Amino acid sequence: MTHPKYQSVLIKVSGEMLGGAEGTGVNPDTLRRFATEIKAVRGLGVRTSVVIGGGNIFRGIRGAAEGMDRASADYMGMLATVINGIALQDALERVECETRLLTAIGMSEICEPYIRRRAIRHQDKGRVVIFVAGTGNPYFTTDTAAALRAAEIGAEVILKATKVDGIYDKDPCKHDDAVRFDRITHLDALARGLKVMDATALSLCMDNQLPIVVFDLNVEGNIARAVRGEPIGTVVAPR
Repeated sequence: MTHPKYQSVLIKVSGEMLGGAEGTGVNPDTLRRFATEIKAVRGLGVRTSVVIGGGNIFRGIRGAAEGMDRASADYMGMLATVINGIALQDALERVECETRLLTAIGMSEICEPYIRRRAIRHQDKGRVVIFVAGTGNPYFTTDTAAALRAAEIGAEVILKATKVDGIYDKDPCKHDDAVRFDRITHLDALARGLKVMDATALSLCMDNQLPIVVFDLNVEGNIARAVRGEPIGTVVAPR
């Protein structure tokens, strides 16, 4: 494997990706493959952290749309990310990859509290760090949590693992003439209203000149390809 382009990465993966084809629950085969790929990247000496969503279990925005109080729904969504984080931690440890689970909401029996210096120290020791419970606040998505944590720990890039092979000018599932971008700036993505991340997360990345690589997680080996800087997916960069 060639030398990695990035020495410190944060992988953002939606909860739906852990659900496999169904998009719900946790698919053991998908989880096992994801853990194996993360271990391979960590084996390159790359400082690796993960922010994981909870949409395969519960989405706060969906709950609010169905009449639930938005703050309560968001807290339930944060707890769903903890469930996924525990599942991913278990999968990583089964492939002998040392891992720490850090939460923005106190639950000391199962997770360590998120402390920036502690997270960095875990990475110094070669551990994969999984951040769960979002930012700990309602009204913020796990995309924003990923942008915030990446900036805090000094990650060089956010690797956004999705079910599509990049960013398109329109929904490729609905439009045959959709065009994929190889590269786009944060500002252009915001101006076009592209579904890269939510506007808060994208603005935070732009302010911190933090690039984002959007790629298809369903293609085996794509995490390592993104780390090596191979031309996959779409790169969102300052210029």
